[in-house]
Amino acid sequence: MVRMCSKAMTAALLACSLVTGPARAAEPTAVGLWEKVDDGKPEGWFRIIEKGGVYEGQLVKGFPKPGEDPSKWRCTKCEDDRKDAPVIGITLIRGMQRQGLAYENGTILDPRDGSVYKARMELSADGQQLSVRGYLGISLLGRTDVWKRLPDNAMDEPKATGRPASKGPSKTGTAPAPK
Repeated sequence: MVRMCSKAMTAALLACSLVTGPARAAEPTAVGLWEKVDDGKPEGWFRIIEKGGVYEGQLVKGFPKPGEDPSKWRCTKCEDDRKDAPVIGITLIRGMQRQGLAYENGTILDPRDGSVYKARMELSADGQQLSVRGYLGISLLGRTDVWKRLPDNAMDEPKATGRPASKGPSKTGTAPAPK
């Protein structure tokens, strides 16, 4: 009787593994450091973090044009708790909830005019690109930017050209990583 149960259990486990397939690797997450590029030039670096199942994104580095001082950038037109906050270090993305590779039900702030838009994000399957969409009302009425993942240690690189890894970013306009 024990031998029959053992064979039956083995057969059931084998059948179950054939149906479900091999264990899947964990999906990538949006947590990490991202670069937004505009016209081939870096515009900003953003750190996405997770707090209690909710994702938010902070601007941690800006790339000023000649003559601009990012330490003087303030969210003067913001109307919430971010009013007059330094733009470098400000939390621009709030309230994102993960659904697989999609992040929904959040908001994104445009610190240039203080506008807060509904937002969603979509992570590529390989975890190297993040599509960030801000919109009014429905998702069709909005704009999507595609951000590229940076190495987690890019902010730690020595001063140089403002590029990650081997070229090393400048520390100008940076904020410490959130704890």
